[in-house]
Amino acid sequence: MTDHTLTVAGVSVDTRHWIGGERVASGETFTDVSPIDGSVIGEISRGTATEAAAAVAAAKAAFPAWAATPRAERARILHAVADGVEKRLEELAVVETTDNGALLRSHRRGVMPRVAHNFRFFADWLLKLDHEDFETRGHTNHVSWDPAGPSVLITPWNAPLMLATWKVAPALAAGNTVVLKPAEWSPLTASLLADIAAEAGLPAGVLNVVQGYGSEIGDALTSHPDVRRISFTGSVPTARRIAASAAANLTPLSLELGGKSPLLVFADADLDLAVDLAVEQYDNAGQVCLAATRLLVEESVAEEFTRRFVDKASTLKQGDPRDEATDIGPTVHPRQLEKVDGFVRRAVAAGARAVIGGRRKDGQYYAPTLLTEVAQDSEIVQEEVFGPVLTLQTFTTEDEAVRLANDTRFGLAATLATGDHERAARVTARLVAGTVWVNCFFVRDLQAPFGGSRHSGVGREGGTWSFDFYCDLKNTVTAPKGWKDHG
Repeated sequence: MTDHTLTVAGVSVDTRHWIGGERVASGETFTDVSPIDGSVIGEISRGTATEAAAAVAAAKAAFPAWAATPRAERARILHAVADGVEKRLEELAVVETTDNGALLRSHRRGVMPRVAHNFRFFADWLLKLDHEDFETRGHTNHVSWDPAGPSVLITPWNAPLMLATWKVAPALAAGNTVVLKPAEWSPLTASLLADIAAEAGLPAGVLNVVQGYGSEIGDALTSHPDVRRISFTGSVPTARRIAASAAANLTPLSLELGGKSPLLVFADADLDLAVDLAVEQYDNAGQVCLAATRLLVEESVAEEFTRRFVDKASTLKQGDPRDEATDIGPTVHPRQLEKVDGFVRRAVAAGARAVIGGRRKDGQYYAPTLLTEVAQDSEIVQEEVFGPVLTLQTFTTEDEAVRLANDTRFGLAATLATGDHERAARVTARLVAGTVWVNCFFVRDLQAPFGGSRHSGVGREGGTWSFDFYCDLKNTVTAPKGWKDHG
């Protein structure tokens, strides 16, 4: 073992950057801490503008050859990456749980298999990506997807590897080279991904991974004139900074930002199903951008809904995420815990009532919380908490339900519980959201567009929409005459 290698849950993880096919250390480090028990995992290379410039230069140098690589070969390598993920699935799962505190059972059964699926899906989609030629006054139009160039991908901490590969896989499939900057609170599985990609035969410089704190390295990446695409998942304030940084070069952006999504429960809904959907919003300790944190319940069933919700939520087990029986783990970082606690304390001081929870527990754990008696214009209703905190409001008419649902600056998702098909169609059409789930939650197909409206984002990810972003679309118009006979 070297000073640059950590052993995390029995897995060796290199703490250095991955640039141009080589491990590169920084002069300084930052400390990575496990949210499970507050223990120090180790010191991680802390990148600056120097590492950012080196990574972009490596991506630029590798781009022409990778862009010219035939689609079938790019797809083959991406499938090999997926094979590597599946081979090391258990290692990825235990490292990510240690690093960000999400449930180990979820990583094993859902998250890491989806990481592999991300690579397989976009590899396969690349091979069928095409547009039927069409004619204009006898001229043929042919649309092609040309690789755009080096792409900077900045990813969050709540599902680090899965959300990173939502971006990495289509960017690589499109023929772009990548600089991945993982969140500083959960950097470890991005390092493992670099190892897996290299073992799969991805050429040096095609995927680069740089670690560090936001502005120290992020500004240098997002303002670099050689970067052709920037994709970011995270907070609205950070997105504003990235957009301002990218503006000088007019670098195209894809932004998947915050949410304050509603769950609308109508009196004609299956209440047991509605309660299950509501309790499911505590998944990953509420650290899910899509979470329907605002429960909007028709007044005539609100009392019964609340009773059943409390009964169901009381069965949740909170504790060590490595325990198979645990339902809710810790918040990712002490700063996030303070943020969540601050939201709840201010809400209670303003008159909200905690039906359950409303308090910190030992360590970095926050009790699942439901707040009632909240005003529509209050902070707790309008701002993203990103913790296990739900609010409950009532409505009496369909119009009121839709008005409350749409009355925030966000528009990422919405969930609807109703037994009436016609109502579902009416309400869905009026909701401002990038994704609407009816009598279900978190069903996600990569061929569907994903993204948000309003302050929840710019652009869409998934299927052809991802290729539209990571490529420069070209239309070639060819005349039917003017050809010379070379026979």
